[in-house]
Amino acid sequence: MSINKFFAAAITALVLFSFSSCEKDEPARPTIAAIAVTNADFSQLEAAAVQGGVAVTLSNPNPNDLTSDFTVFAPNNAAFGRLGLVAEGDFAVLNKSFLTNTLLYHVSNGNLPGAEVGEGMVSGSLLGPDRRFINRDGDLYINGSQILATDVQAENGTVHVIDKVLLATGVDIVQSAIALASSEVFRTPELTFLVEAVVYAELAGALTAAEGSPSFTVFAPSDAAFRQLGEDLGVSLEQPEDIRKLPKETVAAVLLNHVIADGGKFTSEMNQGTITPLGESPLSVGAFNNGVLTVQGNNNSQVANMLIPDVQTVNGVVHMIDRVLLP
Repeated sequence: MSINKFFAAAITALVLFSFSSCEKDEPARPTIAAIAVTNADFSQLEAAAVQGGVAVTLSNPNPNDLTSDFTVFAPNNAAFGRLGLVAEGDFAVLNKSFLTNTLLYHVSNGNLPGAEVGEGMVSGSLLGPDRRFINRDGDLYINGSQILATDVQAENGTVHVIDKVLLATGVDIVQSAIALASSEVFRTPELTFLVEAVVYAELAGALTAAEGSPSFTVFAPSDAAFRQLGEDLGVSLEQPEDIRKLPKETVAAVLLNHVIADGGKFTSEMNQGTITPLGESPLSVGAFNNGVLTVQGNNNSQVANMLIPDVQTVNGVVHMIDRVLLP
């Protein structure tokens, strides 16, 4: 496992220096919240914790664990930047409840040191859904986020640094899309065309979690992707209901081209090559690069890029993309 030990040491040294007491033999450790406050590379995490209402929780001992500790997988500023969240005010685009749940998904009870994390292990979260650990080419990932540094010690637990924000909905694929479309995540709705298309094509049942049902990897085209599809086809797709201008069979075939019955894979588990979706028209997956991959349909002239990768649902993983994949 290749972990940036120098980065971890530098963070620890900065934190301990900033909070050391006059008694040099017994430096005071900061709390997890204080680490975010004092380290410039966690300024967005600090802003998120304040706006999401978890800063006080991470400033105190954990009342729900015998060790009184938390373990936090902490996204750095670059991780938030991947989602377009580069300034404190940018969090206004998110509903507070979603922001709070997202932060809780990064936290677990007790201490989980880096030495005890490895391929195939899972870790619970305060939100509820588990996170899983993947070893890819010697680097360790939690879901689709690379662990950059481990074991930054705090008074109330341990911090590990990651390069992407962890996202989980706690509901199935269909309900996750509906949440995005109904402004429960972003204040401006997203995936409204996709939800309309799924309902129109009568595919909601197939993507709803049920006992014994499979889990999927889903490439979810953004609203802008559907509008671009309309331009490409010479059909006006300005509003979600405009999807119904297209034949139902065509819409169903296109949607099935975005769903792979593979158990649900994060980017860290996907490889360059060809995969076969439910629609059976092969998709071409590009090389894993900086935590994302491209994907291209058989009749696409351009690749689709991942806008928001690695969203965990209860029956799979969703990757929002910027282009509709044509069979």
